[in-house]
Amino acid sequence: MIEAPDLLVIGLLLVMAGAAVGFLAGLFGVGGGAVSVPVLYEAFGAMGYDPAVQMPLAVGTSLALIVPTSLQSARGHYLRGAIDMPVLRRWALPILIGVMAGSIVARHADPWVFKLAFIFVAGVVSIKMLRGVGWTIAASLPGRGIMSAYGSGIGFVSSLMGIGGGAVSNLILSLYATPIHRAIATSAGVGVLISVPAVFGYIYAGWGKPGLPQDALGYISILAFLCLLPTSLLTARLGVAVAHRLPKRRLEVLFGLFLLTVCLRFVYDVLMV
Repeated sequence: MIEAPDLLVIGLLLVMAGAAVGFLAGLFGVGGGAVSVPVLYEAFGAMGYDPAVQMPLAVGTSLALIVPTSLQSARGHYLRGAIDMPVLRRWALPILIGVMAGSIVARHADPWVFKLAFIFVAGVVSIKMLRGVGWTIAASLPGRGIMSAYGSGIGFVSSLMGIGGGAVSNLILSLYATPIHRAIATSAGVGVLISVPAVFGYIYAGWGKPGLPQDALGYISILAFLCLLPTSLLTARLGVAVAHRLPKRRLEVLFGLFLLTVCLRFVYDVLMV
């Protein structure tokens, strides 16, 4: 059993991590996965968790945190009629297949696999943010086959990164000249399609794995979830307030630099293995 003093220290670390996640998510206007995974990774490392489970535990816990926020966000966008429901329906099954495949990989993969997935996608997004120029390859969305492939890819990569898929789906939709507000709203729906099945997938992926903390349910830390959720919701308001005082371009550069820093951190870890 974890002794009371140790539990107090762990709780305080997680509360601080939640405050950081909420503030950064509010500041950069993201669902939190791109922020919570690196923050949780460092927090679990500071707690002395087994390096073999440190990254997948951060990913799984991040996905659990995304469930309530994505549900709330998607409901709000749906009530405003902003979600592109035909796109969401077309992506539903492919995303589910991608999430299931990612969960199976998560059960058998080494920690560096999760880090490489994060490095690749976060690296592309950071380059886009730092360049400040939109990318467009067509004026309308492609056919069913290509869209299905995109959906499977979004589900697979997002489940390995611990994100709701908003950054990835938003990037794909923007490539086909989808208006930004519609792309954001549809990406909120994607977050629900990814996070809900991914939570069950990561419970399966981590079930019975050695080195997990006592509070873990598979690759999901219940203690971290309970500590991070309320504090992240509170500090997100502060992040939003600060964001509204900064120019949009400065926010893009800051987020791009943040993601680039995280990528370099994970690159270092991979090379040191």
